[in-house]
Amino acid sequence: MYLLLIIIFSILGSIGAIIFAGIFLLIKEKAQKVFIPCLISYATGTLLAAAFLGLIRQAVTDSEPVIVLSVVLGGIVCFFLLEKLIIWRHCHNEKCELHGTAGPILLIGDAFHNFIDGMIIASSFLINFQIGVVTSISIITHEIPQEVGDFAILLNGGYSKKRAFLLNLLSSITTIPGAIISFFLLEIFNSIIPYIMAFSAASFLYIALSDLTPELHHKSDFGTNLRQIVLILAGIGTIVLILSLKFI
Repeated sequence: MYLLLIIIFSILGSIGAIIFAGIFLLIKEKAQKVFIPCLISYATGTLLAAAFLGLIRQAVTDSEPVIVLSVVLGGIVCFFLLEKLIIWRHCHNEKCELHGTAGPILLIGDAFHNFIDGMIIASSFLINFQIGVVTSISIITHEIPQEVGDFAILLNGGYSKKRAFLLNLLSSITTIPGAIISFFLLEIFNSIIPYIMAFSAASFLYIALSDLTPELHHKSDFGTNLRQIVLILAGIGTIVLILSLKFI
């Protein structure tokens, strides 16, 4: 049953995010500029809450806290290095200078990132259903604005809409094999699941604090600040609510 859930949420986190991103590109640019920052704020809340209240909390329950926190720290450093080496960035700006002429590198980095997302989804469901759901929600909410940015970058680089959609789709479906492979490997080597959880938490923290939060500082008027705070708290509240429920 968990394998089926893992596949379903992997599809939602990859193909689903691409479809939603494509829909966003069809709406007026003015509406995009309002909705995408809102989604980024909400995603920031879900990522932070899933990392601290879900992944890290469960990992320190199942293993030595010092080891778990060391893995989190090492993971953050690792993701910093990955960002430097393969341009693995969650850019939401089509005018990003680093990505402007780096379509192929962007797609390779995105494929690698999505493969890791699949690993995270699989390992979280092997802990329990609630952790799996909150982890998947966090991935989906931050993937949508990322894919919107990727679309815009590719279109700005001269790709047609059809080609940009297909290339983004191909780079996103690596989530599915990543999830399936990880499911079978972690069924055998289940003793490392707490450390995979810690590494996953590092990914969420890095994305939230390094990639998403800076986007929220571009505007700082009272209305924008209030909306961001409310949506971040809403994201946190969503994760808290799901973790408090008993589904299975």
